[in-house]
Amino acid sequence: MANWRKSSYSGPDDGNECVEIANSPTCVAVRDSKAPTRATLTFRTTAYVPFLEALKESAREL
Repeated sequence: MANWRKSSYSGPDDGNECVEIANSPTCVAVRDSKAPTRATLTFRTTAYVPFLEALKESAREL
């Protein structure tokens, strides 16, 4: 996957406290921005989008 990008919620110091994502029409890959050469998690887009929506809903309830 190419075109990795950091979250807009990145922490201080150039965003060293976040994950990066890259996506294609069929999947989304997630990696640790502090260790980009380590393991990458890959999800099907059809599973990742509902997961993000559930996280957003949980955050609103806090």
